[in-house]
Amino acid sequence: MHTFVLAGGCFWCLDAVYRTLRGVQDVVSGYTGGTVADPSYELVCTGTTGHAEAVAVTFDPEVIPDEVILDVFFTLHDPRQLNRQGDDVGTQYRSAMFYADDEQKALFEAARDRASELWDGGVVTTIEPLGEFYDAEDYHQDFFAKNPGQGYCMAVAVPKVNKVRKAYSSYIKAA
Repeated sequence: MHTFVLAGGCFWCLDAVYRTLRGVQDVVSGYTGGTVADPSYELVCTGTTGHAEAVAVTFDPEVIPDEVILDVFFTLHDPRQLNRQGDDVGTQYRSAMFYADDEQKALFEAARDRASELWDGGVVTTIEPLGEFYDAEDYHQDFFAKNPGQGYCMAVAVPKVNKVRKAYSSYIKAA
């Protein structure tokens, strides 16, 4: 199994998308990249902790290759937006990839290079060393599945899920 820690806006959207993919064993929403130990959602939302809302995606690379997991990441959010995704504004919504070792760093750099070609340059995604990852509160875990009619989910997450389903249909879990 491999685990990638990725941040691209609100973690609800990343969680919702990755849970649809074959080979993904687990998705944990959390916080990383900051300086405050064991932060709360409310504290991270202030933008003062340095943490990003992120997901730890654990997957079987025999079922879904590393490159697909990373290309999905660059499909489901706009990596050209600095410290924001749409109306979600602040460093906690930055586009970032957190590497655990040099191999992951190289994979992330290659994925960012591919994305830069697709997005006509301007990709601002940072590649940062993975520090401590703090699990988000229980109510954030698998939020989309638990709250499918919630306004944010309907307006923001559903279009992202649909975009990835269309682009990566061969990797979507059977219903």
